[in-house]
Amino acid sequence: MNLAGRIKEIRILQELLANNNAEFVAVYGRRRIGKTYLVRQVYENHIVFECSGLHQKDFKQQLENFWLTLADTDKANKATLPPKTWLQAFAQLKTYLNGLEEGKKVIFFDEISWFETPRSGFLAALDNFWNQYCTKRNDIILVICGSAASWIINQVINDRGGLHNRITKRIQLFPFSLAETKSFLTMQQVQLTLKDITQLYMSLGGVPFYLRDIKAGQSVAQILDDLFFNQQAQLKNEFNNLYASLFKNSHLHENVVKALASKNKGLTRNEIILATGIKSGGELSLLLEELVQCGFVKQIFPIKKLKDNTLYRLIDEYSLFYFKFLINNKTNSSWLQHINKQSYKIWAGYAFETLCFKHISQIKKALGISGIISNEYSWSLKGDGTNIGVQIDLIIDRGDNCINILELKFYDSLFEVTKLYAQQLQDKVAIFKQNTNTKKNVFITLLTVHGTKKNEYYLSSITNEILIEDLFLE
Repeated sequence: MNLAGRIKEIRILQELLANNNAEFVAVYGRRRIGKTYLVRQVYENHIVFECSGLHQKDFKQQLENFWLTLADTDKANKATLPPKTWLQAFAQLKTYLNGLEEGKKVIFFDEISWFETPRSGFLAALDNFWNQYCTKRNDIILVICGSAASWIINQVINDRGGLHNRITKRIQLFPFSLAETKSFLTMQQVQLTLKDITQLYMSLGGVPFYLRDIKAGQSVAQILDDLFFNQQAQLKNEFNNLYASLFKNSHLHENVVKALASKNKGLTRNEIILATGIKSGGELSLLLEELVQCGFVKQIFPIKKLKDNTLYRLIDEYSLFYFKFLINNKTNSSWLQHINKQSYKIWAGYAFETLCFKHISQIKKALGISGIISNEYSWSLKGDGTNIGVQIDLIIDRGDNCINILELKFYDSLFEVTKLYAQQLQDKVAIFKQNTNTKKNVFITLLTVHGTKKNEYYLSSITNEILIEDLFLE
């Protein structure tokens, strides 16, 4: 197999080959994340039929595509007449499967949501195929795959009809971690420093499709120019297809994402309503659920866990990069034109913070608290005429009566804790304790790229230090 990372997912899929019963597997995740590639690589020698739904095509075209694919696969039965219903189509598939030799057989339906056109009966026929045929055999692995994660969850995994509780394994594929990104780039002979890989991750996220065209021997600036700023940049127009390929009424999802991109720390539900004009109710709830399930948005639960204070935060790196540097970019043709501007520094700080939210498990491992239940959030207090404002990038609120307040510093050089900064940290902790009424132990943890000078102010104010290399832990 030619795969980077995905160790857990590979193990799950391989274990199914040894099982002595039929398996129904759902693999889902956002566009460009590598779902199809993963299934094909692991089951390369076992796929006996593979068919992908057609985007925005009607029932007749979907059915014809299925028939033509089956005819091309089953060379011995080319005279089979085109089916008129999905039940007939699956009956033809059964005939083909019955004629195969012994051994595990993987049937792979990609972009499953596109098959289900209005009143087509596809899901009912799929249900019948699984319940009346596959479950009576011990050599079938039925795999469905799709980018519309919320559709698979609601229409298949959580279905209350015939498909209820039929899925035997579900794999939600997320973007690569930093460690998997490094492994993926190494496979392509791309050798970069950990800081450079981190900066690329802050711009692209861990999406394999975005990473695959990075060339060895290029600097970060050259890579980003090729992907975003040159005349033929490969990802310059990716945003136009990203949400449209996943959601119906995708313009509403884009409106929500645009609103979230304007507020670094996220927005509450009521703030999203004000920013977008979308009415409160089931439609908005579904939009937010879909964005969360597809990995574009993260719910941040506050310290008191009040529902009205829950924040929705945009965590998709590409979308954040698009709204910051690409959407209105008409003059800048190179990444180097951005990196000396204040807007870059603001973006870099927030993007690094978002990256850390995605690598909480690595941070907890570095702190030696992997087994402790925790809640992670950011915290802020607006200043007024009497009190100063406070902003805390990341808080790990632990179940063992401790809290880690993380200071995140994406600096190019060794960081130094000055007397003024040490005093600011002490004030920050005092204000946090006073306003949250926490009785827990509060530790200040510093996360830097190149480390910190161990001066007297560091020793008197910092409890733990994490380096960027800790974020690359498996």
